[in-house]
Amino acid sequence: MKARKAEDLRSLSTQELEGFVKESEENVTRLRFQLALSQLQDSSSIKTLRKDIARMKTILHERKNNAN
Repeated sequence: MKARKAEDLRSLSTQELEGFVKESEENVTRLRFQLALSQLQDSSSIKTLRKDIARMKTILHERKNNAN
């Protein structure tokens, strides 16, 4: 899994980012479940996805602060 670049994420709308965050969090849950069942091939994908979520949340937080 390839990490998303912050500059690419900044070009997305707030609604798109929020959707990606929700979808990514659901994917992390699925991947953790697969890891517990020993079905996951690449365990580093969880780490990459978690970092992407943090990146997206940071951008959303920046936008919220700049709007005030």
